[in-house]
Amino acid sequence: MNSFDVIVIGGGPAGCAMALDLNRRGYNVALCDQAKFPRDKVCGEFISPGADPILEQLGVLGSIEALAPKRLKGVAISSYESAELEIDYPSSSDTGLRPSSLSVPRYQLDALLLNQVQSAGVKVFEQYKVSDFLFDNGSVAGVQGWDENKTSFSLNSKLVVDAGGRNAISLRKFSLKQEPKGNTKIAFSAHWQGVRLPDDYCYMHVSRPGYTGISSVGNDRTNVVLVVDRSALGGEGGEKAEAFYHRVLMKNSRRRNILQGGQRVEPVRSVESLAFSVRPIPCGGLILVGDAMGFIDPFTGEGIYLSLRSSQIAGEVIHAGFQSSNFSRKSLSVYEAKRKEEFGGKFMLSRVLQGLIYNRPFCNWIMKSLSTNQALAETLAGVIGDILPAKKVVSVEFLYQLVVGAFKGNADLKKALD
Repeated sequence: MNSFDVIVIGGGPAGCAMALDLNRRGYNVALCDQAKFPRDKVCGEFISPGADPILEQLGVLGSIEALAPKRLKGVAISSYESAELEIDYPSSSDTGLRPSSLSVPRYQLDALLLNQVQSAGVKVFEQYKVSDFLFDNGSVAGVQGWDENKTSFSLNSKLVVDAGGRNAISLRKFSLKQEPKGNTKIAFSAHWQGVRLPDDYCYMHVSRPGYTGISSVGNDRTNVVLVVDRSALGGEGGEKAEAFYHRVLMKNSRRRNILQGGQRVEPVRSVESLAFSVRPIPCGGLILVGDAMGFIDPFTGEGIYLSLRSSQIAGEVIHAGFQSSNFSRKSLSVYEAKRKEEFGGKFMLSRVLQGLIYNRPFCNWIMKSLSTNQALAETLAGVIGDILPAKKVVSVEFLYQLVVGAFKGNADLKKALD
């Protein structure tokens, strides 16, 4: 039976970042993924500016740039078919330059990351599906499952990192997933060609029954993502997914103007339960990173940055565990605390804005306020882009400025509060 210091489950951004981090620290790492790469995933394919330094540290930023990805200078947001408000990312205090986000197809990004992992000397097991954990004295001590030939395998390790996403084996094994109260979200995604976007922004259009994110990924391809409440689809016998996707997209005049000259070039794919939280792991020897640790609604959070950064935080805790030969549940729970400290403000922002964007008067109120205060708008874009801390907007001062700006001639807000 093969034995490693660490086994990583999942070859997405979180898993690859984790494997590269631990490999660079000198540990013997294996990575298992049930897929054969390259493979595709439903994703906004939007990597916030805050990820650039991490990608550089991992040694992959240059290779990503060689793919000729689209660089976006910010977001353009439209509230219920109003004109788009274009918001650039704020200038760097160090260089004075404005950062940009990366927009690159996931099948290219993930294949590139996995190739970097293999080149670094990590043992990669493609088409190896992990179905269960191995245990030693109540702690996780390896994995077992089936390879592409349906042959069983077992791998031992001192620690397992589960980067298996929203369907991670840990979530099922220990019943860790906590679905949010109320309607769950479902995202539909497809690439289009021939779309003519007005400028280099990610275009976010909010209107019932949800919102869209539309951005170029280069090579005349545009990723068009629609996010709605699951209930909007109806029950059994309801509208087919592709018909629903196209009807809702074209119902909004702003989206229609952008998409009317384009054509969808692949089937519409979907993923459910976008936002969820995770209970604490009940045993030692196991850490979760990336989407397996929970996910926030993509309107205010970009999952790839969260995945990369959570792997960095986990790497520090895992290294400390090796130094003390301690992978107990209590020792590894330091990672959960550090992750919560770093991302708690961002998660709160997500919950607040989610409550506002589905209320038309309040959504218009926010847009009115942002349109009258460029600094305020760029601060929000900086937080969403992971280049400014969330405390910049989750504060009394920011909310005060938002309210003051909104009341300047905003009849919708006054009417909503009457």
